Amino acid sequence: MEKKNIRIFDTTLRDGEQSPGCSMNLSEKVSMARQLEKLGVDIIEAGFPIASEGDFEAVKAVSDECRNVTVAALCRTVDGDIDRAAEALRKAANPRIHTFLATSDIHLEYKLKKTREEVLEMAYRGVSRARDAASEVEFSAEDATRSDVDFLCEVLSAAADAGATILNIPDTVGYTLPEEYRALIKTVKEKVVGDRDIAISVHCHNDLGLAVANSLAAIDGGATQVECTVNGIGERAGNASLEEFVMACTVRADRLPVGHNIDTTQLYPTSRLLSSIISFDVQPNKAIVGRNAFAHEAGIHQHGVLSNPLCYEIMTPESVGVSKNSIVLGKHSGRHALLARYEELGYHFEAEEAAAIYTRFVALADKKKSIYDQDLIAIVPEQVRLQAAA
Repeated sequence: MEKKNIRIFDTTLRDGEQSPGCSMNLSEKVSMARQLEKLGVDIIEAGFPIASEGDFEAVKAVSDECRNVTVAALCRTVDGDIDRAAEALRKAANPRIHTFLATSDIHLEYKLKKTREEVLEMAYRGVSRARDAASEVEFSAEDATRSDVDFLCEVLSAAADAGATILNIPDTVGYTLPEEYRALIKTVKEKVVGDRDIAISVHCHNDLGLAVANSLAAIDGGATQVECTVNGIGERAGNASLEEFVMACTVRADRLPVGHNIDTTQLYPTSRLLSSIISFDVQPNKAIVGRNAFAHEAGIHQHGVLSNPLCYEIMTPESVGVSKNSIVLGKHSGRHALLARYEELGYHFEAEEAAAIYTRFVALADKKKSIYDQDLIAIVPEQVRLQAAA
């Protein structure tokens, strides 16, 4: 299969920041944007300029700071929104106006209170105005996965005719399943894009825990841009996790013939920077960047990892920017891991001593959740400690 390059559109500073408790001030957004550029994302969505003065200034600041990446600004298909986005991007080296409009009947009836004919006209006029202000225009059909497919394709065709260079098919409420989404992307590619030089983008939410799976399925269907966030932050249950999507493509390159521009060794540092800025850490068992992602407590696993990390790790910690795997000592640990840690601490035991030490360790681990180096030293017989010190 021919290998295609996937563009990574990061919306941590826009959709991610909309997650409760994840707001950032201007200097924090600029710091995060610098790190995203270092990470190698292709597009940074820096904000929604019409939403607030803070978002407007953030888009301006990121545009000034990040010159080797595309900077996108979000807006509705409304003249004032589009003009505000264009003004915020005025000094960007590579600007993109990202305009959106809902296409599902439930949104048309209850939110927009518009007819299908009115929405078609709004899409065409909005994209035309945006294209007058920027050579790169992305159009998003909000709630695409709950839209009538024929009408969705009509709206996307109108946007394409008006000059949209990227068509985004969002799973706004995290409703779709991978096979459905793959089929939808293929339909859009066949009925709307055809031979035109227009990219298909996807933006998945994680309400059913399927955002990354759906993004991968969409790539198989013909999408060439994936919208995601660091640590998967975002509205409700969040967005597709950037680090999970990228490492899925990297580790399973045998089945996913795609490339990307991400420096994977910057994934963990980027995750830690975001967590420190928003004071919102990832869960310990979070894939790729959680503190337990490369930690092993079960004795069988520890023995395997000490013999060869590939026994239980499908990627190296170093490949995502973590210094090494972590052998966590607890009641499930085996003697191989225990003795390896003692070796690191400078203790060497004969067979009988090792057996006695392991018995003491198991008794302690049954009473204590966390076993520290001080605890290990404390259960070593005094004469052995003295010999080690000498």
